[in-house]
Amino acid sequence: MALFFMKFLLMILTLKLVVMASHDYGDALTKSILFFEGQRSGKLPPNQRVTWRKDSALRDGLEFGVDLVGGYYDAGDNVKFSFPMAFTTTMLSWSVLEFGKDMGSDLPYAMDSIRWATDYLLKATSVPGFVFAQVGEPYADHFCWERPEDMDTPRTPYAVSKQFPGSEVSAEIVAALAASSIVFKPLDRGYSARLLKRARMVFEFADTYRGSYNESLGKWVCPFYCNYSGYEDELIWGAAWLFKATKAAFYWNYITKNINKIENNPAVDYVINSKNNNALQFQHYSGGSFAEFGWDTKNAGINVLISKFVMSGNDSSNMFINNADKFICSVLPESPSVSVSYSPGGLLFKPGGSNMQHSTALSFLLIVYSNYLNQNKRLLHCGNNVVASPSRLLQLAKGQVDYILGSNPLGMSYMVGYGKKFPQRIHHRGSSLPSMANHPEPIGCAKGKPFFQSNNPNPNLLIGAVVGGPDFKDFYADSRLDFVFSEPTTYINAPLVGLLAYFKSHPNS
Repeated sequence: MALFFMKFLLMILTLKLVVMASHDYGDALTKSILFFEGQRSGKLPPNQRVTWRKDSALRDGLEFGVDLVGGYYDAGDNVKFSFPMAFTTTMLSWSVLEFGKDMGSDLPYAMDSIRWATDYLLKATSVPGFVFAQVGEPYADHFCWERPEDMDTPRTPYAVSKQFPGSEVSAEIVAALAASSIVFKPLDRGYSARLLKRARMVFEFADTYRGSYNESLGKWVCPFYCNYSGYEDELIWGAAWLFKATKAAFYWNYITKNINKIENNPAVDYVINSKNNNALQFQHYSGGSFAEFGWDTKNAGINVLISKFVMSGNDSSNMFINNADKFICSVLPESPSVSVSYSPGGLLFKPGGSNMQHSTALSFLLIVYSNYLNQNKRLLHCGNNVVASPSRLLQLAKGQVDYILGSNPLGMSYMVGYGKKFPQRIHHRGSSLPSMANHPEPIGCAKGKPFFQSNNPNPNLLIGAVVGGPDFKDFYADSRLDFVFSEPTTYINAPLVGLLAYFKSHPNS
C-alpha cells in the first residue's frame, strides 16, 4: 500500500511539473537574440533595439593603425575577448543552420547577431600573420565599474603571431568564419565567400604556427579565458567546420589523422576564476575529454558534428559515433556512466563557474544528436538496459530549458525580462549604471562602485540575458556581487537560441 501511495504521489508531482513547464518559447527566443544587441561594442546601427545602450569603444585599434571597432563584450565587463566571442559566433551559426527554419520572424535578427561578430572577426584577422585575441586591459577594466560608453581604461589590443602563436583562439575564429559562411551563402554569396576564404587562411596560420596563447598572452588572457584543454581540439573543430563548408578531402583527412590526439587526452582540470581577486581554484573532473564542450573544450561538439557525415555513409569509421554516444551516456541521469551532476530541482551541473553555460551547450548537443539519430533510425544503449532514444534526449534538453525559464524550485526565470520573476541585480556594468539618457555626464571608474554595491535593482533591463544561475541546491541570491551566479555571458545565450527555436516549433517534444 505504501509503495502504491509513493508511486501515486510521484505521478502527481510529475503532472504538476508538466503543467508548470508550459512556456512561451517564441517569446524567450526573441529575447535571447535581443540580448546580443545589449552586448554590442562600437558604432550602433539605426535599428538598434536596446536603446539605453549607445556607441562605445570607437577608437579600438587606432593606436596600432588597425580598425578593431565592433564585436561583442563577452559578459558584464567591457573587454572584447576573441576566444569566447568566436565560440559564441560558431554556436549562433550552428543554431541557425540546424533550427533557422524554426525561427520565423526572429531569423533576420539572429543573422544580424552573427554578422555583428563576423564583421569584427574579419577585422581581427585582417593583418597577415596576426590574429587579434583581445582588446582592453582586463585587470584595469575589472577594477572599474563603468558604462562601456564612459570607459577610460586602456584599450590595448593583444595579438598572436608567428613568433607568439595562439592556435586555440585562431582556430576557434576559423570555426566561426566557416560556420557563418554556410549561414550567409544563400543570401549573400559574396560575403559568404569572403568569410570562407579568411577561414582557410587563418586555419593555415593556426596549424602552421602552433602554440597556445597561454604562453604568448597568458599575462592578459589568464585567468579570464585561459585555455586548459590544449589547442588541438580547436584545430580539429575548425577543420570540421571547414569540411562542412567545403567538403574538401584535405580537411576530412586532417580530422581523421589528428582526432586521436584529443580523444586520448586525460580528463581536464576546470578552473573557477575570480575577476575580483584573480584567485584560481582547481577541480578535477573525471568525465573524460569526450564529454566536454564549451568555449574551452570542443571534443563533444566535434563528435556530434562529424557523426552526421559518418551516419550518412561518408566514411566507414565509427569513432565519432562511438564517442558521441559515450557523451550522451555521460549526461543521461539514469545512465551507469553518467558523469555530470543534477541539482534537486533538475539543473545539470559541472565543475566551474557560470554553470548555465554547461546546461545550454550540452542541451544543444542533445537535440542536435537526437535529430541525427532520428534521421538515421538509431537508438543508443548506455548499459544496464538503459536506452537513450531520440525522444529521451529531447525530454532531457527540454527539462533544462524549462528550468531556465522558470520550472524550478524557486519558480523564477533565469532570463531577464522573461516571466514575472527574474534576476533584478545582474552583474553587468551597463545594466546596473544609469543610462546615458538619464545621466549624460560621465560616471568615472570609482564613481561607479556605489552602483555596483547597491541592493537596488538594475535600472536598465538587459532583456534576454541569462545569468550564471543558481547554486547546486537551487538557491539564487540575486546579488550583483556574486558574479559566478549573476553574470550573463554571450556563450550562455548562443546555444540557447537554437534550443528555443526548436522548442518553439516542437513545444510538445
